[in-house]
Amino acid sequence: MHTDPLDELDLRLVNALQIAPRVSWSEAGRILEVGAQVLAARWERLRAGGAAWVAVHPGGTYRHQVTALVEVDCQAGAQSAVVAELCADPRVVTVEESTQGYDLLLTVMTADMTQMSKFVINELGTMAGVAGRRTYLATAVHRDGSSWRLDALNRSQVRALENVARRSRIASAAAPPPNAWPIIQALSSDGRQTAAGIAAHIGRNPATVRRQLPRLLASGILSIRCEVAQNAARRPISCTWRARLRPVDQTRTIATLHTLPNLRLCMSTTGEANLLITAWTVDLARILEIEQDLGAKMPWLELRDSGINLRTAKRVGWILDQHGCATGEVITPVALQPTGGIAP
Repeated sequence: MHTDPLDELDLRLVNALQIAPRVSWSEAGRILEVGAQVLAARWERLRAGGAAWVAVHPGGTYRHQVTALVEVDCQAGAQSAVVAELCADPRVVTVEESTQGYDLLLTVMTADMTQMSKFVINELGTMAGVAGRRTYLATAVHRDGSSWRLDALNRSQVRALENVARRSRIASAAAPPPNAWPIIQALSSDGRQTAAGIAAHIGRNPATVRRQLPRLLASGILSIRCEVAQNAARRPISCTWRARLRPVDQTRTIATLHTLPNLRLCMSTTGEANLLITAWTVDLARILEIEQDLGAKMPWLELRDSGINLRTAKRVGWILDQHGCATGEVITPVALQPTGGIAP
């Protein structure tokens, strides 16, 4: 696996794919002023080494599924077995091992509340090795990992790539195309797959997939984003804060948080601590600086607790190794599956 920090061209390449994950190599080459074949070869090396990958995950508008953060306490000696079982579950999108007063933090996505209740109460509550759990439902996702950037490009390059991404969007479709699940499964292993590649993989007519793919991408049931291993991105520290926010302060708080360059995730949740914030940064010393920055810019925001993510075993469906690199194994999140032709 690729554990060395990315070089400057790699950083620019990944940054470009963060903005426009499905940009063609020819267009990316024109914008970055690098040969298309050079970029394609670089990307293949990064992807093969697990340093970067393009993931498809439930999200989009976040209106088509129920999302929850679940804290899990494990019995002594059982954590590894619990992690392995949860990583294999397609309802559990992300698995993090934390210092925050619990052993694991799960991001769980299901089609509806009934399925969420079944997972949390009936299954997780009785799972061997689980000593306790606490569930916080997401009431709004203000920012997720698809908005996090490496900031390795100049402004004109960013604008050009944003234009590419904008051109690839079409007006929102009412529903994904019929029989979309095979396309979703093919995309989940490589979010940059072309319509022709998907058609060959699933045995469908290429012209049909070319019509169906834009409709699927516009349906709002999924997001496509370029992921990168934290060590390779030179951001090895991931910290999560839970905070208390008055409803009257939400608009100005979210607007201010969007200006923070390290922000990875911002989510409103149920519970007394009703706001969750995650940031990636270069070292532990920067955590205090971020907290001081939060206090200076938002004195009304009450930070309740914080914790460092020691290790991510699974991120948006992708299984990671001990270095945080993608292993190539993907558990397609079940929340991506349309039901009866209508997004769940």
